[in-house]
Amino acid sequence: MKFVDEVELTLASGNGGRGCVSFRREKFVPLGGPDGGDGGDGGDVVLVADPQLTTLLDFRHRRVMRAENGRPGMGSDRTGRRGRSLELRLPVGTVVRDAETGEVLADLTEPGQRVRLLRGGKGGKGNARFANPRNRAPRYAQPGTPGEERRVRLELKLIADVGLVGLPNAGKSTLISRISAARPKIADYPFTTLVPNLGVVRWNEERSFVVADIPGLIEGAHEGAGLGIRFLKHVERTRLLLHLVDPTQGEPLALYDAIRGELEAFSRDLASKPERVVVTKLDLTEVREALPAIRDAFARRGIEVWAVSAVTGEGVDQLVRRTGRLLFAGEEET
Repeated sequence: MKFVDEVELTLASGNGGRGCVSFRREKFVPLGGPDGGDGGDGGDVVLVADPQLTTLLDFRHRRVMRAENGRPGMGSDRTGRRGRSLELRLPVGTVVRDAETGEVLADLTEPGQRVRLLRGGKGGKGNARFANPRNRAPRYAQPGTPGEERRVRLELKLIADVGLVGLPNAGKSTLISRISAARPKIADYPFTTLVPNLGVVRWNEERSFVVADIPGLIEGAHEGAGLGIRFLKHVERTRLLLHLVDPTQGEPLALYDAIRGELEAFSRDLASKPERVVVTKLDLTEVREALPAIRDAFARRGIEVWAVSAVTGEGVDQLVRRTGRLLFAGEEET
């Protein structure tokens, strides 16, 4: 399934139905009087957070979506039918913004959450509503009020406990495939991962956490370079960042600083999230021999370094346990 995480479209609620002008006409009731019914209300536009959805693909080619208009009133005091509401089922984590102002209109963070975004127009009153002793036969009724219309931008931000960040080919996809059932495409070239991947990791018999593998970042990502800003937003909701560093790509501190710079340029809140540095590819002799020096260099900045090999599995179980403890108990394994 193609991953689509941003869409713009116009949403409109239904117009209210027109009230009816009608008079009761029966052979033996010469003064039947007005009996025009009210128009029905227009349908609302309602947003629903659906945990079964993972992409905005269904809305990619939609330009306008409208709720149903209310039906007009009828004679014999019959009220028109209310218009059907338009229910938009969206993935959990979808933010709905006004396309012009950027104002957040709704943030769907809980499965099953419902938000009425646009209210349908009110149905007009029929002429029976206007009868009084001074005007026994009113020949007018109200039109229904128009519904609301808004151009919106839908933005999907993945909801995960842990975000894996780092340069392309730092080992994020391999790690998430090792610790969860997620099976991202893995190959030996930059930007292998073109979409975020989610994996559920069980760290003890009772608890699990969700990990997001974010496509590799490069310098200038916050300005759109590489896969850029499109995927930085997917780590905004995470509670913990695991910063993967591959020492074979260069000097570890420099690699770390490059990505930290992109996180800070994109969002201060994102940059302030708790994080741990994870050195990958521990199965390589050159990485294993350099690990003590790497740990010392990071320790001078007060940064703790973990190390794993997603290929052999070395350090992976310990990584999962430590991450689980940080998320749920605030206690780090020594």
